Amino acid sequence: MSHPARAGADRPVSFSDAARAAVEALLAPVDAELTRRYPGERPARQPVHTVYVPADAFGAHTVREWGARALAVFDKHAGTPARLARALGVPDDALLADVHARVRAKLAREPIEDLRIDFEDGYGPRPDAEEDAEAVRAAKLVAAAATEGTGPPYIGIRAKCLEAAVRARGIRTLEVFLGTLLAEGGLPDGLLLTLPKVSHPAQVAALARLLADFERRAGLPDGRLGFEIQIETTQAVLGPDGRATVALLIDAAEGRAVGLHYGTFDYSAACGVGAAQQSPDHPVADHAKAVMQVAAAGTGVRLSDGSTNVIPTGPAEQVHAAWRLHHGLVRRALARAYYQGWDLHPAQLPTRYAAVYAFHREGLDTACARLAAYLAKSGGAVLDEPATARALSGQLLRGLDCGALDPAEVTARTGLDRAALHALAGR
Repeated sequence: MSHPARAGADRPVSFSDAARAAVEALLAPVDAELTRRYPGERPARQPVHTVYVPADAFGAHTVREWGARALAVFDKHAGTPARLARALGVPDDALLADVHARVRAKLAREPIEDLRIDFEDGYGPRPDAEEDAEAVRAAKLVAAAATEGTGPPYIGIRAKCLEAAVRARGIRTLEVFLGTLLAEGGLPDGLLLTLPKVSHPAQVAALARLLADFERRAGLPDGRLGFEIQIETTQAVLGPDGRATVALLIDAAEGRAVGLHYGTFDYSAACGVGAAQQSPDHPVADHAKAVMQVAAAGTGVRLSDGSTNVIPTGPAEQVHAAWRLHHGLVRRALARAYYQGWDLHPAQLPTRYAAVYAFHREGLDTACARLAAYLAKSGGAVLDEPATARALSGQLLRGLDCGALDPAEVTARTGLDRAALHALAGR
């Protein structure tokens, strides 16, 4: 039998310093690229939804009005936990009673987490002078709300896309809106911009270049302006060369991409799906969002599901049917790790929060127990790894952010405060 060569009587052969140095030289640029491309989860709160309001319908009292309308329909059709249970077809138990109280408090306190003033499909083509004036008005209202503390945590605009036919108009609206915000006192912390109908990475690169130019001219820090990319064309998912495009879009943003938003109706229509079948749970939607999810993993770019256009209005049975559909779609999205979606009407807010709150509260005890066991190294029925601890911490943080969970109950169960959860979650 042969034996391994030895460097000496008592010392086995080892790697040479030259080999180690060669490995470091080979992998140093790879390390840098991986760090740049996959920085991890963003520390800021992710809203549970985005509400789209046409620019000409947006006003100083939009958030308050949406909250009042949502509360009115909630009290009318689900004024008690038992009525909410019947409306949604779920058990009337202690969990639902807790959820019911929290939903009502949320609608009174913070009905909208993220609002997008829409200058695209919801606004349509207008004379240039009219759209300019609307962009100025919207910016002044956003600035005033930020100063007074009456706005939602996140707010911004969706300008027209960068396709040739509307490119100049979209750029002009963005320019007027941002310039007016600066003149009115600066950019609010929760400012978000949305780029719709992206079909080529160069369009993303173009917006990144425009925003970098604006920052330089305005004296803003580099990277202050980020944006969301809407995935609503087939070319955004699969390019003409057969390559998946979403990762290329993220890369083209040069660090400015903060979200990928699925556009239910444009994307479904582009795939030939009939109007009656266009829904966030259609197979073409699942495919697109799965590609988005893999492309965005580790990048800090967050996912948002689309919307349903079945609105809870009319008689009670019609409201309840629309609520059950919306509630089910939100629950389905949450289970698939799409923690954000679009809401198009105030009457959708009760079921948005009912689904989100029940999701987080159902998982509270298990998530806390698993995280506490991981920290104590005590094992248990499930042996969790660091990656799962990150996921559990992220789950608890999302519940805290939206009001589904209370800091005291999470700390009591885990011994962790928010700062410790952030550290575990890698934020």
